[in-house]
Amino acid sequence: MIQHKTFLFAAGLLLSALAGASGRSDSAPLAIHARKVLTCAPEAGVIDNAIVLVKDGKIERVGAARGIDVPEGYEHLDLADLWLAPGLIDLHNHTAGGIRDLNDMVYLTNPGLRASASITPNNELQQRAVAGGVTTVLLIPGSGTNMGGQGILLKTAGGGFEDLRVRDPGSLKLAQAGNPERWLIGPGRSFMNYNTRNTFQRGLAYARRRAAGEKVERDIQFDVFPDLLSKKTQVSTHTQIYQVVLTTITMVRRELGLDVFIDHGTFDGYLASPEAEKSGVPAILGPRQVQAPRPPFIDTDGRINGVAAGYQERGHTRIGFNTDAVGGFGIGQEELSLQAAVGCRYGFDNSRMDAVRGVTSVPATTAGLGETVGTIEAGKDADLIVVTGDPLDPRTSVEMVMIRGRLVYDTRKDARRW
Repeated sequence: MIQHKTFLFAAGLLLSALAGASGRSDSAPLAIHARKVLTCAPEAGVIDNAIVLVKDGKIERVGAARGIDVPEGYEHLDLADLWLAPGLIDLHNHTAGGIRDLNDMVYLTNPGLRASASITPNNELQQRAVAGGVTTVLLIPGSGTNMGGQGILLKTAGGGFEDLRVRDPGSLKLAQAGNPERWLIGPGRSFMNYNTRNTFQRGLAYARRRAAGEKVERDIQFDVFPDLLSKKTQVSTHTQIYQVVLTTITMVRRELGLDVFIDHGTFDGYLASPEAEKSGVPAILGPRQVQAPRPPFIDTDGRINGVAAGYQERGHTRIGFNTDAVGGFGIGQEELSLQAAVGCRYGFDNSRMDAVRGVTSVPATTAGLGETVGTIEAGKDADLIVVTGDPLDPRTSVEMVMIRGRLVYDTRKDARRW
């Protein structure tokens, strides 16, 4: 991790900064002065003593303070010793809507089911997500069947449905092994692979006919496939052990030619990481970040192995982290940064900020959002978090959060939720 530093603030200075932000007009252009900006961009990296200009909900400019003249009419927010980072992104979420409102257990493949029908804007669990610095999530159906349905990409705070929505469909949820094997009659993997491939083939044939201009009667079950065919969205795959991770790569990416990413990717799935890298398949890992030394998985020589480190050591370059946040039990959405921290604790090399990018720019590009979020660069949404240090250090706290340039959380006005 980036070395953590404990900051001692003059109370008046910090409260003044927060109060100034709380009282500002969201429509007014803003100049943010920060001791350190983690851009997460390939070129800029980390900028010390920086200024970020925000206008109309977008980042207008970012750079060293000595090289930026702030135009007239901009409000100033001096963060003193606080750091600025991009909002965090989680591509496996069940708390932006009601998981119990979705029943994907009727058929073994349900590509027409939509998670968007279950959204509950600004619910309590999403408010905690914001307090943990998470600004964008992919809400997806469960994993009880091979094709749970369509996910939706959302901001974690804002107005109603239209204001929160980033892209719908956000993905087609695919699940392999584990949960789907318990569906109804207990189908084996051979039948599940056959049925999954058959659904994909029928859906893509439908999409190709529509793309060719044929008069095809709409089939609501296959509505997502034109977006998959045109690569406007991706297949997010609940896949874990080596055998099914490899099936994701060979069937969905190589055979069918679809954009797909590994979701969870735990246990010994990292053994397939060279093939995933070769095929351009990102790995978004979690919430289990360790491989325990127990059968029936690979021999670990009695060691606890880090899952993310396993992918990284085998040459995988697009590695991210997720929580699988579910309301009422399990890991909370606000613990996304902790997932990356555990990955680092168990061997993931963050010396080049790869773990920080694993909760910002990597999930952004994986979900096809790299042009709008994931880094602090001109032209992108002003989704920004103000932190007391390294965002992956458990001792760091999130002090303020902006989404599209609008202040949605600060610890003075809202108290601390996380």
